[in-house]
Amino acid sequence: MSASPGAGTTQTFTLPDLGEGLTEAEIVRWLVAVGDPVAVDQAVVEVETAKSVVEVPSPYAGTVSVLHGEEGRAVDVGRPLISIERAAPAGEQYREEEQAGSGNVLIGYGTSERTPGRRRTRRAGGAADVVHAAATPAMPDRVPRVTSPLVRRLAREAGLSVLGIAGTGADGLITRRDVEAAIAASTTGTTSSRTGLAVAERVPMNGFRKAVSAALSRSRSEIPEATVWVDVDFTELFALRDQARARGLLAPGLLAYLARFTVAALQVHPELNGEIDADRQELIRYDGVNLAIATQTDRGLVVPAVLGAHRLTTTELDAELRRLTTAAREGRATQAELSGGTFTLNNYGAFNVDGSAAIINHPQVAILGFGRIIDRPWVVDGELTIRKIGQMSFVFDHRVCDGGTAAGFMRIVADAIESPARAIDHL
Repeated sequence: MSASPGAGTTQTFTLPDLGEGLTEAEIVRWLVAVGDPVAVDQAVVEVETAKSVVEVPSPYAGTVSVLHGEEGRAVDVGRPLISIERAAPAGEQYREEEQAGSGNVLIGYGTSERTPGRRRTRRAGGAADVVHAAATPAMPDRVPRVTSPLVRRLAREAGLSVLGIAGTGADGLITRRDVEAAIAASTTGTTSSRTGLAVAERVPMNGFRKAVSAALSRSRSEIPEATVWVDVDFTELFALRDQARARGLLAPGLLAYLARFTVAALQVHPELNGEIDADRQELIRYDGVNLAIATQTDRGLVVPAVLGAHRLTTTELDAELRRLTTAAREGRATQAELSGGTFTLNNYGAFNVDGSAAIINHPQVAILGFGRIIDRPWVVDGELTIRKIGQMSFVFDHRVCDGGTAAGFMRIVADAIESPARAIDHL
């Protein structure tokens, strides 16, 4: 945006590519308001990508003049996010377009056909005048104003014409919320030809759900997976942990032990700790383990990884797992943690279910899961007794190994759980 000689300069910062290959992000919370001073690298907004909530810093210093988007709305990468106005020299209070009377122009929005009235108020202490646009009723005979490609695409995919949508944005601008409301109005109450039932509601998937859907669909379509499972006796592992606590020691949690045993098994079967390069028809094996942990959050399921898990003791794994899962639930996990996993551990027993045939986290080649652990009748040395039993399931890419390798991997983990003292001595 240009400025007249001596006037302040307005610089508009567009939503950057946050390094995840995304096309849009949703505004979670503005950290500044119009009129606030902003410094270079100051966080101005929290946005939700497909993987996490991140703070976006401003590359400019000055005063916030425009926030280009509402909280809860999506913004396309490369579209205006925030406008920052640098202070004008004394005596110069308005930008060029304000002096010309064209009205406040938002980047990409263009000018209105009708110039709105303006009023000025002076801040206390003699600060520069703040120019406000007086409200102007939308003209019914105007051409519908749609500036966002996302909004146009949303309407087009729903089979709607923007000519029939009333805009509630500035100067009659048609927003994403307007299109979503029109979609809901056009479908609610209609009857599904498949079920014969009235449609109660249509809820567009947000960026996170779209990314999850794409990843899971790709995993199912590309990976020839197989699933094996086994019941495991956790009694001795519980006893080992209880003995440590009885001595006043801070014993690691159960998940830390499972993580440690999993890492040990992967070091014996490194083909399960890698990925497939389909183009070159090669199996990539990694020198080290980034152990991903499936974590349920308010936003959905994310899979952050303990980077360099093979270098950590069980106690260190325990501390890192607690930190990592907390960060993931609060949306603070880093991009490296969210995308760098080489193998996934899934504790679906936390949901009080016995088992699951999980979907492999593409581009990984395997996932190990544990169901709930409950007291069950079990035969030990020919005697019926009550033991703590849980199911362990293993889903693997059949391109990297056969059932024998999968069974060997599972037995290493299962044997360590059932005889933890002996296993720990060898770790």
